[in-house]
Amino acid sequence: MAWSIAHVARMSGVTSRTLRHYDEIGLLAPAYVGVNGYRYYEDEQLLRLQQILVLRELGVGLADIAEAIDSEPSTVAALRRHHTRLLAERDRLGTLADTVARTIAELEGGGDIMAPKINRPENLFTGFDPSQYEDEARERWPEQYEQSRQAAAGFTPEQMETAQREMTAHMVRMAELKVAGAAADDPLVLDEVDWHYRSISRFWQPDACAYTGLGKMYVDDARFRDNYENITEGLAEFQRDAMAAYARARLS
Repeated sequence: MAWSIAHVARMSGVTSRTLRHYDEIGLLAPAYVGVNGYRYYEDEQLLRLQQILVLRELGVGLADIAEAIDSEPSTVAALRRHHTRLLAERDRLGTLADTVARTIAELEGGGDIMAPKINRPENLFTGFDPSQYEDEARERWPEQYEQSRQAAAGFTPEQMETAQREMTAHMVRMAELKVAGAAADDPLVLDEVDWHYRSISRFWQPDACAYTGLGKMYVDDARFRDNYENITEGLAEFQRDAMAAYARARLS
């Protein structure tokens, strides 16, 4: 049995445009192309698409997915490996859910929702896996990624933990400014963003365009956005707007 590209798109939730892109880059070719020019997919292609989507959920970049799938001796072997990784991811997400629940409890238990406080800022990020961002960073900013990787290699685990705590404290300070009604281009906000920029610059030094783009990613990428939204609603957008205002005022 064969399914048209439109049918596969409806079944999988993957757009027809994405399926055509997968064909163009050699990741997922259709079983055949009909006389009407439409792509058609059979069982083998649907199984491969499932593996692609699983690996995307696990944070594997498109450039590595084909190699990961093709290196397995059989579809069953590949699915067993994916299943093992999914079980590990399930455990990690369980820890992450506990982290969010603890954050909610701390914020609600503080008694003053206008000035949220976090008792242990490092707990905000328990369960997060920063390695999942590496492929994306390497693809978007290859030169800066290499600079960042080299800089991070010189950090001890204690220094990295301190940097994480400082970044969490910055996010909480930004939340307090937002809740207080400060505008994204308020001088106090820009001074706080200046700390963020200098912190990022320890790893790589973005120009105005790159720094603005980084702020947009904090909103567009759910993984980053959720980090901010776990502290206070709308914080990701506020951080993005403040970073754009900082780039215009101090980096242009």
